[in-house]
Amino acid sequence: MSKRFLNGSEWAAMILAGAERLSRNAERVNALNVFPVPDGDTGTNMNLTMTAGVAELTNKPSDEVGRAAEVLSKGLLMGARGNSGVILSQLFRGFSRALSGERELDVPLFANGLQQGVDTAYKAVAKPVEGTILTVAREAARHGVLISRRTTDLAEWMQEVHAKALETLARTQEMLPVLKQVGVVDSGGQGLVYLYEGFVDFLQGGADTADLVRQQPAAPAAAPVPAQGAAAKAQSKLATESIAFPYDMEFFIQRISSAAPFPERTFRQALERDGDSVILIQDDDIIKVHVHSRRPGDVMNLALTYGEITHIHILNMQEQHRELLQPESQPIAAAPEALRPMDQADGLGLEAATGIPHVEYGTEGVTASPESEPNPDVYEMASYGVVAVSVGDGNAELFRSLGVDIVISGGQSMNPSTEDLLGAVSSLSTHHVFLLPNNPNIIMAAKQAAELADKQVTVIPTKTIPQGLAAMLAFQENDSEAANVERMNKALERVVTGQVTQAVRDTTMDGLQIKEGHFIGIQDKTIVVSAPTQAEACRELLTNLLASGGDMVTVLTGEDADAQETEELEAWLEQQFPDVEVEVHEGGQPLYPYLFAVEA
Repeated sequence: MSKRFLNGSEWAAMILAGAERLSRNAERVNALNVFPVPDGDTGTNMNLTMTAGVAELTNKPSDEVGRAAEVLSKGLLMGARGNSGVILSQLFRGFSRALSGERELDVPLFANGLQQGVDTAYKAVAKPVEGTILTVAREAARHGVLISRRTTDLAEWMQEVHAKALETLARTQEMLPVLKQVGVVDSGGQGLVYLYEGFVDFLQGGADTADLVRQQPAAPAAAPVPAQGAAAKAQSKLATESIAFPYDMEFFIQRISSAAPFPERTFRQALERDGDSVILIQDDDIIKVHVHSRRPGDVMNLALTYGEITHIHILNMQEQHRELLQPESQPIAAAPEALRPMDQADGLGLEAATGIPHVEYGTEGVTASPESEPNPDVYEMASYGVVAVSVGDGNAELFRSLGVDIVISGGQSMNPSTEDLLGAVSSLSTHHVFLLPNNPNIIMAAKQAAELADKQVTVIPTKTIPQGLAAMLAFQENDSEAANVERMNKALERVVTGQVTQAVRDTTMDGLQIKEGHFIGIQDKTIVVSAPTQAEACRELLTNLLASGGDMVTVLTGEDADAQETEELEAWLEQQFPDVEVEVHEGGQPLYPYLFAVEA
């Protein structure tokens, strides 16, 4: 019998059917897991994620499909585990946005929901890779949108979507070299296909609505191990040492509602300097963070600058992989407390398990214990060192968060000497140093320091603090020197800098009359604006800076900036340039209440 509409309860039952199908096949999904790391837990993570969402959905039922989708999305976000689980939560987060306010679900709305889910998931992943769950979800959604014009029957339509997902899954082996090497399809994509199978089964009448509403998929043990033999074959074809970033980290940052906007791009770039699989999701004042890292302590310290950390979950993926490879005759020991999910452990035994400082965690924030000697296998010497010149405590902290090793205080009217720069360069235990002068008057001294240094020094000719920040956002520690130099210099070309300050005397420059006490706007090195008030000068300067377009505006407030005026300026930007992303940071620089950077 054809079915054209689902209400909230029916849609929830369909979700439960998919979750149950995934749960029954979680171990099969685990056995395929070799990307991004061969830790054999993709099925577990996807199942735990769906279990959390289903629990929320069951506890807060609704006959309105929009409300039910919102409830599921929240449960998935809070319970998301691992790369695949976080991506799955984002697929349903976008889906819930498409269904907002809707009472019933039909084929066009379902198709739009899948597409919005894909769009949301891709935005959350820093470096999407072809041949993964994202690819399977994308191709299935595209096909769903295409055929939504041909049928109004939900079961017929979902069967087509599932078939496309299955076809794409088979092709993942050709898209991702490691899958072809091992001879498997993508594990996350397979998990999604199982989920869709459950949807099809329900829509075709293979599951009873009332029964499904009363049940939830069974959650596996906290750290299950696939059955030995066939289940562990995929991981056995890869070496434990291939896991370059062994610590799988997940946590939430609880922001203070009155704090400045969360600098998502800056935080993401900082995590990527020594990590991968970075996924960031912001939901009001909560930021969900997922990252694979070599240095969990560094990640925690960085995150603490943005708010309170809660719900920490850390797994050692190298240890997981070694357990998977143990012979069948050798029993596998229970995972140590440090490697278990937060809700099943009393605390993190990281110091004993990994050699890094112990961290207590839970919902009340985090504190670190006294330092211990670092494990050389975990803490590796960085390939490069970076020295930057800056002024203002906030700007200095921004540079440090992006990976600058030494920040020298200096700038307009307080230029550091060649000796100052040379001393900073020499103090770094690296063979190569990048030097960012961030002021045109310091470039020559920086070049002299580079010539005198007993190590290789590359001066990136940054003339402003925003240019220096752009260069650091482009810097990648794991890339070659030549690639970094090229990328950092190109980053400078994409930044237009502006600054606002107060005139100290009457004058005329390039036909522009300037009066003492008025506020002037400087674009790069040219005064382009003179206005009686600071607010007018800021607005006129930003209009000039954005005249040729731009995707993002960064505002660095100085020590004399007024908080209310800054809020009004930000609101004006959002109203006048709604397509431009705006980030505001407390720079703390003297003389210049506002520094602006516009990037294309």
